[in-house]
Amino acid sequence: MGVRIRTAGEGDRELVVRLLDAAFQDDPVSGWVFPGEEHRRTTHPKLMAAFTDIVSAVGRIDVTEDGTACALWISVPAVEQDLDDEGPARLRAQVDPENERVELIGRLTAGIHPSGRAHEYLWMIAAAPGHQGEGLGTALMNSVLDRCDRDGLPAYLEASSDRSRKLYERLGFELQGRPLDLPDGPRMWPMWREPRG
Repeated sequence: MGVRIRTAGEGDRELVVRLLDAAFQDDPVSGWVFPGEEHRRTTHPKLMAAFTDIVSAVGRIDVTEDGTACALWISVPAVEQDLDDEGPARLRAQVDPENERVELIGRLTAGIHPSGRAHEYLWMIAAAPGHQGEGLGTALMNSVLDRCDRDGLPAYLEASSDRSRKLYERLGFELQGRPLDLPDGPRMWPMWREPRG
């Protein structure tokens, strides 16, 4: 029995925000962005809501039919786009104005994002804590990676933990350039996957 996947609609916003918040509360990068545990518990959901809104506007969010996992994807064109230099600052103002790391993480990840080739960008993927390790993330990714393989499109992501990096390697992703060491914080791994077949 396979995992059924559908495209999220407007009514799924709160579900997606809850999934992202629960899955990333204890993630090393989230801990770096919001170092105080109590502050993270109250402010992290705002960042996940902002991410959900950004991807809803320009990309696609897939959810499992049972609502236990989601993946946020953006199709990046080959043609250079004008980067929104003020996007990270607006995000900071919206989410946590006194926290420069909200803005910095956006600027740092934008700075390592590959350009020049069309690709699918996995912004975030999350499974509810009680459902991690059940293959939901792999199913969500494979639904897009299969299409990438058919269409000859590469895929890109930034792994935020060693555990997730190993999962992505099993799916054919390889380190793209050097890892990103966040200032006084954890490491992120930019990863690229060439289409197969």
